[in-house]
Amino acid sequence: MGAHRPRPPRALRSGAIVSALFWISAGLLAYAQAGYALVVGALARLKPRPGGGAVGAPTRAALVIAAHDEEAVIERRVRNALDLDWPREMLRVVVACDGCTDATAERARAAGADLVLDLPRGGKVRAQDAAVEATAAELIAFSDANAVWELDALKRLAAVFTDPEVGYACGRVTFTNETGTNQEGLYWRYELWLRERESRFASVTAGNGAIYAVRRAAYLKVDPIMGHDLSLPFNLVKRGWRAVYVPGARATEKMVPSVEGEFARKRRMMGHTWPIVVRGGLVDPRGYPPRYALLVASHRVLRYATPFLHAALLIASLRRPWALASQLTLLGAAASGRTRAGLVARYYVLTTASIALGLYDWLRHGTEAGWDPVEEAR
Repeated sequence: MGAHRPRPPRALRSGAIVSALFWISAGLLAYAQAGYALVVGALARLKPRPGGGAVGAPTRAALVIAAHDEEAVIERRVRNALDLDWPREMLRVVVACDGCTDATAERARAAGADLVLDLPRGGKVRAQDAAVEATAAELIAFSDANAVWELDALKRLAAVFTDPEVGYACGRVTFTNETGTNQEGLYWRYELWLRERESRFASVTAGNGAIYAVRRAAYLKVDPIMGHDLSLPFNLVKRGWRAVYVPGARATEKMVPSVEGEFARKRRMMGHTWPIVVRGGLVDPRGYPPRYALLVASHRVLRYATPFLHAALLIASLRRPWALASQLTLLGAAASGRTRAGLVARYYVLTTASIALGLYDWLRHGTEAGWDPVEEAR
């Protein structure tokens, strides 16, 4: 009988596990925050997705504005919709009032909305579903009540639907109070850069609620607690459609001016995001083309795993003073926020924290379909 090989000491095995945890978590964080941008940028340039053949653009359009107690801004929103560069007889402006308790419905009618639905409270998605059912338009655009579209925005969105494979398109949102020290602007520009490259290579992995459109044949009802921003792109891709980004279709919204207000907003958004991630089908690869699966795993799954990767990295750094010091430096810079780099660090830390706390909120309290408008963003 041969001699048994001695088992490595427990301390050695433990050290190997901690070392692996450190390098895996550090590598995934580096890829999620920087490496992915390099990868998707190269893929979009070297292997862009060919477009489909052109067909006639949809002619009848509807612009749906879901609103809950938006009397302060609804008249401006309706008038902006009516001024869009689109044949007036071919556009139907629909305001879906989700259990409004103020004068939103009355003011929408006074401003000239073609149809105002006075609905019981059921949440934004259910209000949007009702509006879609109430119109026969071939192209259905959606907007927030506090958004303002550039006059050619609908025309630019509609133009991409000449490709019969496109089922969803979102535009670009800018924020009216963006300044040189506002790090939402820096982050948002980076996010839109990624979105444009994803659109060129395959399809976008998420949209926004301020400006987007869906081909009627592609419209999909989703769970009312799962908003369109994240649910529609990946679900439509699974059904064979493309979801694209149109940077020339522009809208503006007022940003929440305080960091604390933005943190609360992001935490609430993540409370609606986690149900999509965990049980809404986002992480189920069945139906994804290989290109799109890569984007979802890199941009969405790893992003939502960020707080947990940081926690693993922190634990694994206890035996590496230099690594622990770098993470403490990041937290210190975020706490001070006195320099531009400090503001970037603060925004990153608060965004990461909102992901974890959004999960906690969902697991502890669940997620309601209804929402309340943010006063500071009106």
